[in-house]
Amino acid sequence: MAYASETSKLYADMIHGGSIAGVSYKEVLEDLTWQEATTKVDNCNTIATLVHHVQYYVRLVTRVLEGGPLEGNDAMSFKHSPVRSKDDWDQLRIQTWKEAENFASLLKDLPDAKLLEPFEKYGTTYRNVHGIIEHTHYHLGQMNLLKKLIRTES
Repeated sequence: MAYASETSKLYADMIHGGSIAGVSYKEVLEDLTWQEATTKVDNCNTIATLVHHVQYYVRLVTRVLEGGPLEGNDAMSFKHSPVRSKDDWDQLRIQTWKEAENFASLLKDLPDAKLLEPFEKYGTTYRNVHGIIEHTHYHLGQMNLLKKLIRTES
C-alpha cells in the first residue's frame, strides 16, 4: 500500500468531500458569507480566524515537506489580515484551496519512506501530516457548529 498516496486522499476527501466525517471543508465554507465568517459567537474565534489558523499550520508542514525549515508558533497562527469584504473572504478561500491542493499533491508524490523520517523535533513526518489532518478536522467541526449557531441566531 502507498501510505503517502492514501494519506493524500484522506486529506483531499476532507477538503472536497467523501471523508468518513461526512462533512467537508468546502461544504462548510462554500455558501458562507463574509459577514458570517467574521461573526463573533461568545468568546469563540470567528470562522475566518479558524481558516487562517488551519492554513498557517498547513503552510508550516508544506514548507518542511518541500525541504525548508519549520519556523512558526501558535501565537502567529492567529494573526492575520482582517476579512472586511466579500472580496477578502473570496481571496482567503481561493488561497485556502490552492494551499490545500499543493499540500495534497506533495503528499501524493511523497515516497513512503519519507513518512518515517524525523520531522524536526516533533516525531515523524507521518505523525505531523496526520496531525494536520486531525487538527483540520477538529477546527472543521468548530466551523460547522459556529455556522449553525450564526444562522440560528440570525
